[in-house]
Amino acid sequence: VVERFFNKLKQFRAVATRYDKRDDNFLASVQLAAIRIWIKENESVA
Repeated sequence: VVERFFNKLKQFRAVATRYDKRDDNFLASVQLAAIRIWIKENESVA
């Protein structure tokens, strides 16, 4: 499950290429991508 999540996370270009050089900006982009993945997975359940 964790490996599949990281594969989905790598589909986001800003995360995969580490576009943001500052750590806090990179963490924010990872969190936004994770939220988008979570919403996409859970909208089909409802």
